[in-house]
Amino acid sequence: MKRLIFFLLAIISLNIQAQQPKHKKAIIVLTYDDGINSQLNIAIPQLDSAHLTGTFFLTGGMSESTILRWREAAKKGYELANHTLYHPCLLTTVKANSANNSGAYTPYMMLREINQMNTLLYALDGKTGTRTYAYPCTEEEVGGVNYVDTLRKAGLAKYARIGGGPDAVITDFKNLDPLRVPSFAVTGNPVTGEALIAFVKKVQQSGGMGVFMFHGVGGDYLITPADAHRQLLAYLKAHRDEIEVTTFMKAMDEVTAAK
Repeated sequence: MKRLIFFLLAIISLNIQAQQPKHKKAIIVLTYDDGINSQLNIAIPQLDSAHLTGTFFLTGGMSESTILRWREAAKKGYELANHTLYHPCLLTTVKANSANNSGAYTPYMMLREINQMNTLLYALDGKTGTRTYAYPCTEEEVGGVNYVDTLRKAGLAKYARIGGGPDAVITDFKNLDPLRVPSFAVTGNPVTGEALIAFVKKVQQSGGMGVFMFHGVGGDYLITPADAHRQLLAYLKAHRDEIEVTTFMKAMDEVTAAK
């Protein structure tokens, strides 16, 4: 009788395990802001070579030639995401055109830009449905008003990324706000491959998710050296069995489904 009970329990256990979704130990998301040339010239070729993917938060500042290149990137499976049309920020944060001073914006003006950028993205990749979003300069306020909940009610973004540092490892998926997903904003001087890999190792140890925020890769501004970026990708490629590297949209779909 005891053998029969043990056998039945073993069968039940195997069935439960078979029904549980199989997840890798950690999820890494590579995101790139502003749609700048070094991403097209250096970051994407390196990602292609490593057979990895990522998310590019674009603005409306594209030329005829770069539009064609971003369209090709979308065909390869890279996620094209929303970073507003004009990237409004506080002028005390960055030097920019005074017309794009987020201090003079209203939540409505931000929603209008986000909506129009979604339309532009559709013209690039033909994908329908809500997009992912990254707050320009990681600012959640415009004109002194927090617009996160306004964006939530508008339904223009499915998920949104905010800033953070090298400790921005996500493990509490149950309480994660899908419109306030923290990231590791890579802005150190200098940025090293070892520092980037150290963040990945933290994510591995926690079994959670880590989101990188890059700007320039090997050029432009807030630069991550090309060699440092290549070292990171080599580590991720070498640990494919332990780490899932996917787009921001797919990663968030996965972790929210597992809540």
